[in-house]
Parts: sequence; C-alpha cells; structure tokens
Amino acid sequence: MLSTFLDHQWKSFWRSRSKGGNIAGQIVLGFFLLYFLAIAVGVGFGMAPLLPKIFPNQDAITSFNGIILYYFALDFVMRLQLQELPTLSIIPYLHLKISKSKIISFLNVKALFSAFNLWPLFIFLPFCFVKIAPTYGAFTTLMYLISILSIMVFNNYLVLYIKRKSITNVMYTFAGLVIIAAFAALEYYKVISIMKGSDYVFRAIATHPYLGFVFTIIAFGIFTFNANFLRRNLYVEELSSKQEKKVSTDYAFLNRFGKVGELAALELKLILRHKRPRSAVILGFFFLFYGFIFYKEKAINADAFGQMMFGAIFMTGISIIIYGQFMFAWQSAHFDGLLSNKINFKDFIKAKFLLFTISCTIITLLASFYGFLSPKLLLLHLAAYLYNVGFGTVVVLYLATLNYKRLDIKKAATFNYQGTGATQWLLMFPYVLTPILIYVPFGIMNKPYWGLIAVSIFGLAMLLMRGFWVNYITKRFQLKRYKIAEGFRE
Repeated sequence: MLSTFLDHQWKSFWRSRSKGGNIAGQIVLGFFLLYFLAIAVGVGFGMAPLLPKIFPNQDAITSFNGIILYYFALDFVMRLQLQELPTLSIIPYLHLKISKSKIISFLNVKALFSAFNLWPLFIFLPFCFVKIAPTYGAFTTLMYLISILSIMVFNNYLVLYIKRKSITNVMYTFAGLVIIAAFAALEYYKVISIMKGSDYVFRAIATHPYLGFVFTIIAFGIFTFNANFLRRNLYVEELSSKQEKKVSTDYAFLNRFGKVGELAALELKLILRHKRPRSAVILGFFFLFYGFIFYKEKAINADAFGQMMFGAIFMTGISIIIYGQFMFAWQSAHFDGLLSNKINFKDFIKAKFLLFTISCTIITLLASFYGFLSPKLLLLHLAAYLYNVGFGTVVVLYLATLNYKRLDIKKAATFNYQGTGATQWLLMFPYVLTPILIYVPFGIMNKPYWGLIAVSIFGLAMLLMRGFWVNYITKRFQLKRYKIAEGFRE
C-alpha cells in the first residue's frame, strides 16, 4: 500500500499544471540541501581538532557531550519554523477499503524523509567513531548513536504534533515559543546551562550505556502519541471547511469596532487557518530574540540609540513588515469576491490598520522583557512602536496598492518566493531609513533622547493623521483595484 501511495503522489507531481515551477523549486532546494550537507560533513570531520580550540579548558569529549542537547534545542526551534507537515490528500481514499492505519503509516514514514534528520548523522557520527569508540568501546559508542537518533526522532514527531495541534488551536505553537523563550532567557542569564546538563546526561550514558534506551522509549512514546492523534483526527484538516459556521465575528474584543472589527476578524481567521500567513506570524515571534544581537552593553551604556534603532524598528514592527509586504495578496484567491460583495472599501482599509495596530502592540508588549537589560530600551521601543503604527502602517498599505502578484496561502513559506517582487524590496528603504534619518542630527549633536522624542513625535503625528491616510489609501485602492484583481488572476 505504501508503494501505491508513493506512485499516486509521483503521478500527481508530474501531472500538475505547475510542474515546471515545482521542478525548478526542487532543484533550488536540492542545491541548498547539498550545501548544508557539505557544511555538516565538514563540521563532523572537523569537530575532533576544533573542539579543543573552541573550548580550551575542556577535553574534547566533554565539549562534544555538551553540544549534543544544545544542538537539538536549536534543531527543535528550526524545525518548528521550517519543517513541513507530510501531506497526503486523503479525501480520495476515505470511501475506499483502505484502513486508517495504512494512511497514518504512510504519513509517519514520509515524515522521516527530512533534511533535519540527515544533519545529525553527518555532524555527530564521525566524532563518535574517532573519539568515543577508542575511549569507551563499541557498545557505548552504539548507545551514543542510539541516543542521538532517538532524540532526532523525538524532535521530528514532537514538532509534527505541535504543528498539527496548532491547525485547530494556535496557542499550542505560542506555548511552545514561550517555553523556548524561557529556556533561552535562563541560559542567557546563566541560571541554567544546557551544555552542562547535556554533558551530565551523556557522561551517565558513557558510565551506564543502557540509560541510552531512555531516549528511545521517549521517542517511541511521542511517535505513538502522534500516531494516535492522527488516528483520532484524520478528517479534521481536510474536512474542516464543511464544519465551518460563519456568524459575525468569533473574537469578542473586535465586536466594539463594528464592521471594521468583523473584517479584521475575517482576516485573523485567514491568518490562523492557512500555512503561509500563519508561518509569517510565527516567524515574527522568533525575531523577538534579535535584540540580543543588536542590544550590546557598550551601545546601551553610551546611549547609542542610532545603532540600535534598526533592531527596535524591526522587532516591534516585524508583524507589519513580514505580513504587510504581501498585503491584499493574502486575499488574492477570493479578491474578485471582495470586489463584487457589498463591502465598504474604507472599512476594508481601516480593518488593515486595526489589525496592524493590534499585532504591533502585542509584539511590543512581548518585547518589553528587554527592559531587564536596561530601562532605556523601553524608551527606544516606545519610539519605535509609535513610528511603526503611525508611519510604518501607511508605507505598507500604500505599497500594497502597487502589488499585483498572486499568492497561494495554502503553501508553506519556506523557500517560497511566490508573490515576491520589487515592491517588497522598495518597502524596506523608506521604512528603515526614515527613523534613522530623523534621529541622526540629534545623534550628531549628542542629544540621543531628543532623537527618540523626535522619532516618537513623527510617529504620533502620523497616527493622529490616520483618518487622512485612510481616505488617501482608499482612493488609491479604488483606482487600482481592477489592475490588482487582474494581476491576482494570473
């Protein structure tokens, strides 16, 4: 039966209308895969001589033990964003005499064919044979390998379970991100050390090799848990559209905004129910950690807000930048329906502004944990927030009227450049350069806080002029709507 499923998917690929684009995409992905595999091989064979140089106060095996769980922690974060769910169109098989267990087995087996499951083999295996085997012997080396492969399988199926649950309840993904952020913060402030914990675990395996089977048991447990979830919910993702009920808005806090709130709620549902917009939103939460790159102690102490301005604008406005760059295109599949329905275009544009303001507010509140580094960063974030909701929203929606490229929101975002054009590149220049240009004169005069006030006043002024900008963008949208619709039909 597995061979039959594979044969059907192979025929589906070659008979697809977009076969040419799919082949080109697979070739590009293949090059990326080979590139990263080459890096993994280099890391694997170079680990033995490099570890003593990177960690001069430790022996190589201690360093190796320490990085194993650290690697898989990062692997989990990357999988959560990049690993795709194994898909199989189940509807054609539901009325046939095919057991659910066979369909689920195919999905579970297909899930193992991921580049994430190749990299640990090339990174860790060479060191195990070069260093672990001569030191501890063959059996301990075998248990090291079993432990590493078990953790890899655990990550694989845990991420799939979280992603499947997030289809019906996005809070599962949010909870996962909160846990990751908590561990990252504890590691950053040296409350815990993942490397020390990893070294302790694998030294225990070196002493008592049978302990390696604990990881195998845990991996088998999550595999079984994931399979049982699929068995209970095999129909949910494919048939959920038949169970939908549409009654105004399901988000009570948006009811107070009337028709504008209803339109915003509809777009919020679109985001949460489709792969690409949901991936864009989830990606925004990962960029919250960019502050650890931009906010250096030296720059904070020197009040060098100009150096940190880009990071603040980027983090607090990431939802506007990532989601807004494809504005209107998210609705390209039903854009003709929007034009033919009795929808007030002014309310339509107001709903976009409302959604941006809410998302930007949430992201800024989440980013307030940087206040533990320095209260100055809260002032920087406030200035960036006012700039984003005041000026950033206007830039994004103005440039959206120049975007005529269709977007398939059902496809994953990873290595997907559909809908990307010159508009997306143009977006970044006025968005990023404007606050820096406003701040620079005050930075030169050594008046950093006056610079923040100037950026804040500019953003606040644009926010107070929102009524004017709503009218202006609505007029542009009315002029361009047929050209946009024509582009979305291609």
